[in-house]
Amino acid sequence: MDRTFPDGAWEFRNAEAGGWRIDLLERARQAAIEFGTISATVIHRGAVVASGGPQDQKVLIRSIRKSVLSAVIGIEVGRGRIRLGDTLEILGIDDVEGLSHAERQATVRHLLQARSGIYHPAIAESAAMKAKPPRGSKAPGSHWLYNNWDFNALGTIYEAATGQSVFEGVYLDLAEPIGMQDFAASDGAYRRGAESIHPAYHMRMTSRDMARFGWLYLNNGRWRDRQVVPGGWVRDSVHAHSFDGQSGYGYMWWTTGHEGEAQHTKPNEFRRFLPAFRYFAHGHYGQMIAVMPEREIVIAHLAQSVERTPEQFRKLWEFVGLVMEAQAELPDRP
Repeated sequence: MDRTFPDGAWEFRNAEAGGWRIDLLERARQAAIEFGTISATVIHRGAVVASGGPQDQKVLIRSIRKSVLSAVIGIEVGRGRIRLGDTLEILGIDDVEGLSHAERQATVRHLLQARSGIYHPAIAESAAMKAKPPRGSKAPGSHWLYNNWDFNALGTIYEAATGQSVFEGVYLDLAEPIGMQDFAASDGAYRRGAESIHPAYHMRMTSRDMARFGWLYLNNGRWRDRQVVPGGWVRDSVHAHSFDGQSGYGYMWWTTGHEGEAQHTKPNEFRRFLPAFRYFAHGHYGQMIAVMPEREIVIAHLAQSVERTPEQFRKLWEFVGLVMEAQAELPDRP
């Protein structure tokens, strides 16, 4: 069956008729309920095969915003308004404590890769994110650290280059071309603070709109006959530019390692049904877009913003693993 793209609302396809295990999808639904899922949407070949929760409920997507920003930056790189090799010195980027000469040599590419070496306080950091190496201890490009300073400064760079807000860019260059049903520029809001001049740019989305974004990337940035995000940018974004032995990181996307290593090597019964290459947009508390190109599956997931134990968080991966098992072509399947 060929891949399709929705006209208006998503098409719903009978999962059982398509060979999916309904019993496993039901177990996945139960795992999602136990986790605290608000809504989820599972896409296969361009149609919804499973969904749960209010599909039109807008939820704070947290750090998924970074993968979304990566996409609109890629569009501007294609247009020539943003150049990956430009340094912060060239762009005139600074902050309240002042950047050193060495820090100003970080490039746009370094920020996208979370390799700037700039360990300045940033807006919307968790307690763990505030534990950074000393300033000046790492040269730009030499060290990976998941760092909100990099991501927030990229928002500033984007807005200076385009003359519009991140939220306007997401609406005009992503939401409209791929027919998002719910997102509007007014669903974005800045979070500001005294510690940095670069705000965090939060967004609210529905799971069905996040699924469109994931489906766009699975199709290499193409939506029907329109190249929305440059194909080369998509490939570079989900390629591991950094790998710490557990997780790969591209241009604000989590991915597999340099040679296709799994994201996590710890034993987990649910990971065995995931393809070797997959990539994710992750947000705190379980917000997620999971893209499985080989299997032509996108899973969009929104959850309640509550802290969870590792055992509770296991329910999220149980949900993902059961969805993938439900579609897996296993040799021993009856």
